[in-house]
Formats: sequence, C-alpha cells, structure tokens
Amino acid sequence: MTGYCRRKVRHVINAFVVCCSLFIGLAGGIAVGGGLVALFIVLDIIPRLAQLTGSYDKVHWIEGAMVCGALYWTIADFWNWKLWSMWFTPVLSTGIGLFHGIFTGLLAAALTEVLNVLPILAKRLRIVQYMFGLLMAMILGKVTGSLFDWLIYH
Repeated sequence: MTGYCRRKVRHVINAFVVCCSLFIGLAGGIAVGGGLVALFIVLDIIPRLAQLTGSYDKVHWIEGAMVCGALYWTIADFWNWKLWSMWFTPVLSTGIGLFHGIFTGLLAAALTEVLNVLPILAKRLRIVQYMFGLLMAMILGKVTGSLFDWLIYH
C-alpha cells in the first residue's frame, strides 16, 4: 500500500469512528432524556405542581421551564461552565439550594406514591410472588449505579 492509500484509509476510519461516536452519543442522550420524561410523566410531577400552585393555565410555562433548564444545564455541563464569579453570592446560592430542595422534595413525594402503586400493579400483572425480588432489584441497581459513579467514574 502506498502512503496515499494509507492516509485515505485512515481518514475513512476516522470518519467512521466520528459517525459512530455521534450516533452513540445521540442515542444515549435520547435514551436518558426519554427516561427523564417518562419519570416525570409516571410521577405526574407537572400536573401535581400545577394543582398545588393553582396554575393549571400555566402548565405550558412549567413544561417549558423544565425543558429550558435541562437544555441549559446540559450545555453548561458539556462546556464546563463554572459559577465561581462575582455574582455568585451567598444569597444566590441559598436560592439555588432552596429550589433544589423543593425539587428533591417533590420527587421524593412522587416516588413514595409510586412505591404505593407497586403492590397494586403487581396484583394486576399477577407478579405478587416476585414483588420482593423486584424491589431488591430496584434498590441494588440504584446502589450499584451510585457506587460506580462515586468510586469508578469520578
């Protein structure tokens, strides 16, 4: 093989690797985004939030805020944006912490309701005898994923 052919083959292989990486990244993003949307739909977070605040007419604003927040923080994560600037004051960090706490509280409340729904779902699907294994699989999956993230990935 001549040098020209080797360079051409190398360029084709690099283009193939880039296309595969783009496809895998896009597929992973769609899978994670779809899972997040499914979680919000199953847990009825947006309708419940609209019910609590009495703002049924502003549901589209709540949905838009969630989408914009996810998009913003995805871009911030990709480009490694930092919040360590002069405008990052204790007041701002308190506000951010308050909103994180509210979101975590809503999510925890919705998850407890889902855990109350699991026995009903198990009876309808006739998998009551597998209920303990299902809960253990959910718990062990969460623990394993967290340990992998804390100990290996970071």
